[in-house]
Amino acid sequence: MLNVAEDLRETLRTALPLLDGITDAEASVPRAPGKWSRKEILGHLIDSACNNQQKFVRTMAQAHLDFVGYQQNHWVASQHYNTADWSALISFWQAYNIHLANIIERTNPSLLSNTITIDDDGGPYTLEFIMGDYIRHMHHHLAQILPDGPYVE
Repeated sequence: MLNVAEDLRETLRTALPLLDGITDAEASVPRAPGKWSRKEILGHLIDSACNNQQKFVRTMAQAHLDFVGYQQNHWVASQHYNTADWSALISFWQAYNIHLANIIERTNPSLLSNTITIDDDGGPYTLEFIMGDYIRHMHHHLAQILPDGPYVE
């Protein structure tokens, strides 16, 4: 999983200066009516890091895991990301992902075939798949925050 961990680290190296170039005011504006702002999207990525840390570590502990679903709109709204300080959100997102890269890099390869089923998203998925999918999901949302950046699909 060294390649996934390095991809995560490279994503941080690339995205951080671009995120830092966005002002707090710019980050607070919804992308369109009824859509999340950049702050809310980055908050969603923080929530994703939190949920995926649980998935990674818990799936390592047993051959199969049944995991609770994630109500993303509730999580984003209840944490009031749009009123948070943009630079603080960036720092928290960075620190959390440095930690996840460490977990991913040091995962015992014999555990990568362990599986997880998620209430609202089906499965089963292997640990190897969810670790790789975490990066794909991140890139999808970074393309929303940075529409002229390197993550546009």
